[in-house]
Amino acid sequence: MSAALEQLSSSKMFDGFNLRFRHQSATLGCAMTFSIYMPPSPASNIPVLYWLSGLTCNDENFIMKSGAQRAAAAHGIALVVPDTSPRGLNIEGESDSYDFGVGAGFYLNATNEKWKIWRMYDYVVKELPKVVSGNFKQLNTSQASIFGHSMGGHGALTIYLKNTDKYKSVSAFAPIANPINCPWGQKAFSNYLGSTKSDWEEYDATCLIKKNNNVSTPILIDQQLLPRNFEEACKAVGAPLILRMQPGYDHSYYFIATFVDDHIAHHAQFLKSA
Repeated sequence: MSAALEQLSSSKMFDGFNLRFRHQSATLGCAMTFSIYMPPSPASNIPVLYWLSGLTCNDENFIMKSGAQRAAAAHGIALVVPDTSPRGLNIEGESDSYDFGVGAGFYLNATNEKWKIWRMYDYVVKELPKVVSGNFKQLNTSQASIFGHSMGGHGALTIYLKNTDKYKSVSAFAPIANPINCPWGQKAFSNYLGSTKSDWEEYDATCLIKKNNNVSTPILIDQQLLPRNFEEACKAVGAPLILRMQPGYDHSYYFIATFVDDHIAHHAQFLKSA
């Protein structure tokens, strides 16, 4: 049975539609919003490209700022954009800082008792695809790829590397690709996952790629934080990586909008090849 959706908005763009919905998440125990860009064609069997946003964002930032809809319409790909964390649970401290709690779910399943409802990994990988496929019969969620920015780039890389059977390809803009070695990651992981470093490695793309020697689809990354560790780890296991350093660009949606067409074209190759 499909989950009940409340439609919040609809805006026509490039002959397709930006659609925003709210639903009650069984995984997260709260109401969650997500956005979809539905391309004008094809009429059925539309592949899905998930976008994971960065710190402080919700599901609207990418839809409003990236300009990705032009390329998505041209390639006949639906964009599906979840929020970045649970909201409204009123856990003590959830809104105290921009890089932890609300707007900062890090796309993991927290194990610390206080934060155990923070299960964005399960929401993105398990619940959201079921909600989407149950309500939009024209979408083919078995033909899916994933990409994201910063914290969302971390999410896209780790989710892909843990689920290469579920996603055809992955790309990222300035991802936190080695979070166990950066302050953002250390703060989030110690609070969400506890002090055991081996637990942290399960959500670190550089650690995961070292254990994954079956990646044959090129990973596309533009301008990366801590890129060298991930680049060396890819080389060590023979994983194809297209790493494009983009000098002069900042960490904003101006950067994303500049290169998003390249990323959608990258995913289109693998979403259309099956």
